[in-house]
Amino acid sequence: MRLVASSNSAPASVNRYLLPHEQDVVTIRRHPAVLIGPVGAVLGALIIAGILSNTSVADTAAALAIIWWLWLLVLVWFVWQVAEWSVDYFVITSARLLLTQGLITRQVNMMPLGKVTDMRFERSLLGRFLGYGTFVMESAGQDQALSRIMFIPYPEQLYLEVVGLIFKE
Repeated sequence: MRLVASSNSAPASVNRYLLPHEQDVVTIRRHPAVLIGPVGAVLGALIIAGILSNTSVADTAAALAIIWWLWLLVLVWFVWQVAEWSVDYFVITSARLLLTQGLITRQVNMMPLGKVTDMRFERSLLGRFLGYGTFVMESAGQDQALSRIMFIPYPEQLYLEVVGLIFKE
């Protein structure tokens, strides 16, 4: 029984990395909680810019412009982080686990399901509250590219899905 519905239509940015004999089981984005830091940075910078705009630091138009241009740079950085999050996917196929990352420089990390010797998931208190977890995988004592995958939504269901693929009957 499948606990997480398959998308059956992986995005083209992911589909190009799948082998012809592989079946896409689950393709998901990482949890939006990955953006908590960038959201906090933008809001913090906005508060600081607002406070500095109303103090003697911004007594000239040039100082005021610099303050808000700096905040605009933080906002552009935030938009970049959201754009990167939107193209990052965690993919479970019938043969492998894949993590695709990057907007301009694409990075694809992969681990064959047959090489996974130990797998667990962890959930912090915030992760329990927001609904994400971290997968920790080991492969015969070797250091792997996918040893730790953070901000995975539905970790219990995805854990069961992966374990079901590893231990097929």
